[in-house]
Amino acid sequence: MTNGKFEGGVNIAIKIPKSNYEATVSFYRDTLKLDVEERPISNPTVSRTHKVKFGSNIVWLDCVDNYTHSETWLELKTPDVDAATAYLRDNGINTCDELEEIPKDMHWIMDPAGTVFILNND
Repeated sequence: MTNGKFEGGVNIAIKIPKSNYEATVSFYRDTLKLDVEERPISNPTVSRTHKVKFGSNIVWLDCVDNYTHSETWLELKTPDVDAATAYLRDNGINTCDELEEIPKDMHWIMDPAGTVFILNND
């Protein structure tokens, strides 16, 4: 990969403080009447998660006990994560895998505004 090839993925995660979590799930399920399903999760920073069908995308409502405000995290797809990571590093974007535990073949990155992206294979 010499010029970088990225596409938006279908997954969008909204990190929600515990104090707002139930009301947010209710908004998507009861107010918007979207298909919402709680899914099991084993993650040290996410205590609960709900999968929401959002058109052709999936929105993950993640309950995070230590957040004070919500954040939206996006998925970036690439054919070669290692090459994409090197390309991004060459362009001043470093990984920040300490944000949350993920498989070793993926990476977290941030844009200059602080939006978090998971870098994942196509």
